[in-house]
Amino acid sequence: MTLPIDTNSPIETATTSATGRRVLLIVNARSRQGADAARDAERLLVERGLMVLPRECVDRADMGNLIRGHAGEVDGVVIGGGDGTINAAALALAETGLPLGILPLGTANDLARTLELPVDIAGAADVIAAGRIRTVDLGMVNGHPFFNVASLGLSVDLTRELTPERKRRWGKLGYALATIRVLSRARAFRAEIIADGETYRVKTVQIAVGNGRYYGAGLTVEERATIDDGKFDVYSLEVRHPWHLALIYPAFRLGRQGRWSDVRTITCEQVEIRTSRSRSINTDGELTVRTPAKFTLRRQAVRVYAP
Repeated sequence: MTLPIDTNSPIETATTSATGRRVLLIVNARSRQGADAARDAERLLVERGLMVLPRECVDRADMGNLIRGHAGEVDGVVIGGGDGTINAAALALAETGLPLGILPLGTANDLARTLELPVDIAGAADVIAAGRIRTVDLGMVNGHPFFNVASLGLSVDLTRELTPERKRRWGKLGYALATIRVLSRARAFRAEIIADGETYRVKTVQIAVGNGRYYGAGLTVEERATIDDGKFDVYSLEVRHPWHLALIYPAFRLGRQGRWSDVRTITCEQVEIRTSRSRSINTDGELTVRTPAKFTLRRQAVRVYAP
């Protein structure tokens, strides 16, 4: 049984008892913590009164079909993994209306951070069992979904540098080490940003389009951003030298980079980005589509168990 989507409010005040609720459990055993945590996830949920249907999903491309195939059997979907794993489930969750429970087992866990979920899986299981549901927006770029941020430029180079092996070995420290290597060879590029019909021609090292609040292991796209505010927060890094970012970095932790003169910020409901040559775009940590890119917003598209 799937639950109806409340389209009037981003937060559903009613909660449902864990007893008798049946959830599909998908854990990415390849995530940094997954190999150790996978064996505990089912036990934690069962202890809290949930009926659990565990399934394996080796290939993220199969995630959507797995969820759709079990939509009539369960009341929710619990995913253990990082932002990339959860991203793979986004469209199926939106289509079925099944609420999402998150066990944050990835390296960055930015969506979990945006939703203010506990960082430990026992605490996250408590949130799922409590049954409080929040509806959130889903960003779309060229038909591909993203919860957190879609970006091009430095972030794409960083994704290529930060291999799964380095994530498993270094964790969050791997982000810092990869960033140093990426900055050493960064080059600016020209782009057009068309936001709600207004055109900006820029020379930049990165453009980011934020749907949520956090990305990149705890950076903040904009200090007032929320994942259910019905708008994109865009920034363009127009620094003369990439190493200038070292000075701006503390502002990125707080989402205040727009206070710097060489960071352009835009708030809009839809945006297009064009570049002279086609560039890859990073969506929630995965390279998925390329420019030219059209970004649209699906309001209150996904239901999530949240505090």
